[in-house]
Amino acid sequence: MLHRTLLVGLAGCPIAWAAQQVNTNYGMVQGAVSDVNSAVTSYKGIPFATPPTGDLRWTAPTAPSNWTGVLNATSFGADCAQSYSALGLFSSGSEDISEDCLYMNIWTPTNATSTSNLPVYVWIYGGRFEGGAGSVPTYDGSNMAAKDIVVVNFNYRMGPFGFLAHPELDEESGHNASGNYGLLDQIQALTFVQENIAAFGGNGSHITVGGQSAGSASALDMMYSPLSSGKLVGCIAESGARGPHDPETYGLATAHRTKAAALAAGESFLAEMNVTTISELRNVSMADILEYDNAMDDVLTDTVFANNSEVSDPPLWRPVIDGYVLPYLYGEALSVNQHGDIPILTGDNSGETGNDTMTLAEFKEAFETIMLGNLSTAFFNAYPATDDASAGNQSFAFWDDINRVSTYDWATAWRAGGATEDVFLYYWTHAPPNQTAGAYHGSELWYVFGNQPTYYNYTWAEIDYTLQNVMGNYWANFIKTGNPNGGNLTTFPAASNKTQVMWLGNSNMPWHLTHVYNTTAQFDVIQQFFSQQIEF
Repeated sequence: MLHRTLLVGLAGCPIAWAAQQVNTNYGMVQGAVSDVNSAVTSYKGIPFATPPTGDLRWTAPTAPSNWTGVLNATSFGADCAQSYSALGLFSSGSEDISEDCLYMNIWTPTNATSTSNLPVYVWIYGGRFEGGAGSVPTYDGSNMAAKDIVVVNFNYRMGPFGFLAHPELDEESGHNASGNYGLLDQIQALTFVQENIAAFGGNGSHITVGGQSAGSASALDMMYSPLSSGKLVGCIAESGARGPHDPETYGLATAHRTKAAALAAGESFLAEMNVTTISELRNVSMADILEYDNAMDDVLTDTVFANNSEVSDPPLWRPVIDGYVLPYLYGEALSVNQHGDIPILTGDNSGETGNDTMTLAEFKEAFETIMLGNLSTAFFNAYPATDDASAGNQSFAFWDDINRVSTYDWATAWRAGGATEDVFLYYWTHAPPNQTAGAYHGSELWYVFGNQPTYYNYTWAEIDYTLQNVMGNYWANFIKTGNPNGGNLTTFPAASNKTQVMWLGNSNMPWHLTHVYNTTAQFDVIQQFFSQQIEF
């Protein structure tokens, strides 16, 4: 059931109001001038799927029903079911949550027409697959749309509603697969965009998908999945593609579950909820199920990382290698070239991982544990520490270096498997003002979307506005051409065997190319460390 207001009929509408009406395959929608950028029209709360409620809970999404009259698309639809503690820095501030939440938001230049054929950027939010929403102010697409791009975001099912696997659900599916309902929502959103975006001025054959954190993992999953990879011309993964042997993948958004583990967890969940069938579970209230929204998956117990603060257990509710939506492990998909061969822009932030408060004793104990065999000697030579201060610095440096080397290894595996399109690697180093966490996880989003002065009372400086312009233009160029270069921007080369990455944001040298490592000894230690790990 649609929880949107229908404006019945066109009579009496002002000319400007009528000009913001668009006819989709399912009915007319009414937008409004963006309150962020007057050169852009926004359309909010467009249903892109049938509400997955009642008997449709834990089923694949289907196309929405047609509506009559004009759909008032001037306010966001409900956020998908989530516990508020899961939202963190990426909260929309909304308390309107519902299982009826599969709504889409579109920003397009006001002068765009059905023949404009503009490139399309589909953004997927992060939040550990537990929280988040398209209504988060940071993700407002107005200023990016003003660069002649149609920007789209949407809600998708999360937590137990999005990622429950169970043998009964496998049998119901017709594909012997379950557990990826959140990803299927994303694929349905791409299908809706492909079929309807021309009416908003977009080119349904030129879709770049992007996201940050769990949204980054989702964007990559859209590139990996045979159900969606053919719909895309590019992928932007912010924090980001990880090498197939990077142990941080255990706890980051790029983690996944095997089918066997996901099915076992699903059966345990039914027992925890005191029901025996999926039919019974469909009658359990949203609130009761959300008690388990933030459940963690204990996967580190039998590994050397069991007591390591830098590698954490992942959320229980996350994507499944189910043989249908995701047929291959990530490293396997790269090695056999079973993914979309499209340009990739990906990278990480300085400061989003790493512990700089370790004592010297803690430093030695931690790294002697995880550096197996004789590798600990090479590690302590490459990252020498003599006191508590240097121990913290060296621990931080190691895990920070891991980020850059890991994305480089992913690009190397991309090429080695047979992919031909370019991978552009970045490393974001600029700390936004009025905070002490550095270039924290997600801090680049202010600059990419160009929303610095819009919603938050930070003391932005000249360098912030300069970086906002540069980052926004690199991203816009990539969305338009599959290459971030253009205009008078500093050249941003694709990754190569020269182990190079583009540093973005340092105030003394805002954008420059350099190696992914500081010394060859450090690079060698990291590669040997990776060689000891399982392949994800």
